[in-house]
Amino acid sequence: MYRGKRIAVVVPAYNEEVLIARTVTTMPDFIDHVVVVDDLSEDRTPDIVADLAARNPRILLIRHEVNRGVGGAISTGYVWCREHDVDIAVVMAGDGQMDPADLPNLLDPVVEDRVDYAKGNRLVTGEAWRKIPHSRYLGNSALTFLTKIASGYWHVTDSQTGYTALNRKALHLLPLEEIYPRYGMPNDFLVTCNIYNMRVVDVPVNPVYGIGEKSGIKLSKVVFSLSFLILRLFLRRMWQKYVIRDFHPLVLFYAFGFLLLLLDVPLIARMFYMWATEGRIPPINALTIVFCTFMGFQSILFAMLFDMEANRHLRGQE
Repeated sequence: MYRGKRIAVVVPAYNEEVLIARTVTTMPDFIDHVVVVDDLSEDRTPDIVADLAARNPRILLIRHEVNRGVGGAISTGYVWCREHDVDIAVVMAGDGQMDPADLPNLLDPVVEDRVDYAKGNRLVTGEAWRKIPHSRYLGNSALTFLTKIASGYWHVTDSQTGYTALNRKALHLLPLEEIYPRYGMPNDFLVTCNIYNMRVVDVPVNPVYGIGEKSGIKLSKVVFSLSFLILRLFLRRMWQKYVIRDFHPLVLFYAFGFLLLLLDVPLIARMFYMWATEGRIPPINALTIVFCTFMGFQSILFAMLFDMEANRHLRGQE
C-alpha cells in the first residue's frame, strides 16, 4: 500500500518480450497488484509474465483472446481494478519507458484528493528534446495543442503520455468499457474525463528512451488519423457537455466562427475566378472575405476563452 491506499499498476503489453520482465520486476514494493494485460502478443511476452506471476503473487496476467489495441488493454485493466476495490489505478507501458521512481510524485496528488487523474508530462524537463526522438516530440506537441482544444484541459501538456494515475471515484464513474481501443486512447480519455468533470493535473516525469524499446507507431499515419479523431472528440464534448448536460453559449461562438470561416471558401474561389477571367477583384468580395475571416477567428477565440474559464476548476491543486 501507499499512504494507506491500495495501488494497482495496469501494464498493457503487446510483443514486449525484451522489456516486460524489467518493467514488472522494477515495480516498487508499495504496489499491491501488477496487472499485465497481454493483447494477444505473437512473441514470448505472456510466457515470461506467467513465469513471473508463478513466483510473485502480486503479479497477475490477463490475456486477450483477440487483439484489442492499447486502449482496449487499458480498459481491461481498469475494469479489473474497479471490480477488485482498488483505490488508485496506475498505467505503465510494458516497454520500460516509464521510470518507477516517478510513481510517488504521480500518486501524491491523487492520494491527497487534490485531483482525480494525474498524468505524466515528459515535455517540461530540459531532457525531453535531447532524449525523445525529434519527430515524435514535434508530433506529440502538435497533437497536444489539438487535444487542449478538444478536451478543455488547457493546462495539460504531453497529451500522448501513457503514464497516469486514476482514483477510485473515476474508476466507478467513468464508462471504462467504452475507452477508445487504439492509439488515440489518451486523447479520448481526457475528453471523457472533462465531460464527467474530473480534476486533472500534469506531473513532470523522466522520459526514458534508448533501452531497446520499439515503437509501433508510424508518425506520418497516426498524426492524420488522430487529428480526425480529435475533431470528432471535440464535437462530442461540445454536444455532451455544453448542450446535453448544461447549455453554455460558447457553442454558439464556436458555431458562428466556423460558419464564417466556411463562408470564406466560396468567396475566395470566386475572387480567384474573377481575377483569372476579368483581371479584377471586386472590392465587396475582398471586404467580405476580410470581415468573415476576422469575425470568424475572433468568435473562435472568444469561445476558447469561455472554455478555459468554464474548466478552470478542473485544474486541481498541483
